[in-house]
Amino acid sequence: MTDLVNADSLFFARTGMDPDKVERLIGEALSGMDDGELFLEYSQSEGVVFDDGRIKSASFDTGQGFGLRAVAGEATGYAHSGELSEAAIKRASSTVRAVASGHSGTLAEGPLGTNQALYTDENPLGKMDFAAKTALLAEIDAYVRARDSRVKQVTASISGEWRAIQIIRPDGKRVSDIRPLVRLNVSVVVGDDGKMEAGSSGCGGRTGYEAYFDPARWQGQADEALRQALVNLGSVAAPAGEMTVVLGPGWPGVMLHEAVGHGLEGDFNRKKTSAFSGMIGQRIAAPGVTVVDDGTLVDRRGSITVDDEGTPSSRTVLIEDGILKGYMLDRMNARLLGMRPTGNGRRQSFAHHPMPRMTNTYMLAGERDPQEIIGSVKRGLYAVNFGGGQVDITNGKFVFSASEAYLIEDGKIGPAVKGATLIGNGPDALTRISMIGSDLKLDDGVGTCGKDGQGVPVGVGQPTLRMDGLTVGGTA
Repeated sequence: MTDLVNADSLFFARTGMDPDKVERLIGEALSGMDDGELFLEYSQSEGVVFDDGRIKSASFDTGQGFGLRAVAGEATGYAHSGELSEAAIKRASSTVRAVASGHSGTLAEGPLGTNQALYTDENPLGKMDFAAKTALLAEIDAYVRARDSRVKQVTASISGEWRAIQIIRPDGKRVSDIRPLVRLNVSVVVGDDGKMEAGSSGCGGRTGYEAYFDPARWQGQADEALRQALVNLGSVAAPAGEMTVVLGPGWPGVMLHEAVGHGLEGDFNRKKTSAFSGMIGQRIAAPGVTVVDDGTLVDRRGSITVDDEGTPSSRTVLIEDGILKGYMLDRMNARLLGMRPTGNGRRQSFAHHPMPRMTNTYMLAGERDPQEIIGSVKRGLYAVNFGGGQVDITNGKFVFSASEAYLIEDGKIGPAVKGATLIGNGPDALTRISMIGSDLKLDDGVGTCGKDGQGVPVGVGQPTLRMDGLTVGGTA
């Protein structure tokens, strides 16, 4: 977490605002409210896309602004502006006060401070020039094409972001954070005998660019993208019906994120619209299933030193040995539920209000050898990577498309299949987990979660899992 001196130089010395005057404005605007804050933000972002041997696009953007929130009971008033000035904050104050409507509350106690820093506060955007980034992408393009004559198209991209925030509460407390974010992506299209298939891979995290210039890092992503494309090129039609499904470690945790994670966010449970509402202390999953949301992992894409309300991030146990233990909570939903906030109040930018969101959500490892799990299946599906999916939070029903999957026949991995979809519902699927592998793996750092029109970076993960009796949609 950056110190207040650095944050002040961004939000006060640079703009000419007086911090004492701003604090008085916030105190007046939120007088009589239950909660609220001023959220200040300054960001820089850039990206370069290299497609088929040439630069397809390059961008650099800066942004700044504030969001002012007033909370009265269950009502929220929110105003935002890209103008950082005392006059703009004063105008916003009169707008958000309308939410009170005669409400007289006592301001909730502010979040406790933290000295824990989970990532560097250096700006990665200024450490590698444009020529170095384009040279890296050109090298990736040449590397992939040299690996296989069936390569028809290569797209490589690298992007970075540097975001500084400061949160000012009506009692004058201030919390600051500086968040870097870098991502590298490689996509490959291969063709043979008139058939074309694609594969992609990427990695990222809250670090500088240096790690992604390491050949061992980018070559691994290039090799994986090519491998996936070639696997799909040789795939056969997927079977359909009810069968045993083995999920691979790592990125398949996105199914857990969507089918279960969103249902454990505090707002859905406070409003009783989640399939898990009112079930704390009850068994909702098979024995051995433990799921956590952990925003404290160093340098991970989904990690945050503090959330966007100023609450320190935490490791929250959601499900322990199959028993529902808790929810992911922001300040408002925690207060209304009589619980403690867990550091999950997140927003896309100053133009968005905070709400309960996941950070890094994953299932802990079990004790089974992954090969033992595959060997236990007479006939089934081994799903290694997922593409898109849809989930209904109210009942947990989901449909997920497997971008890489294989048949399992007599305990051995068989041919790759294309067009497989997994159909079910989250609460039921949790009870169908019969074997949990010892190979917990987190994704490589590419996840972005959407909710109510807002996107935030997240992480997912899990070990190899055996799930019995899932419905598989296919084309065979």
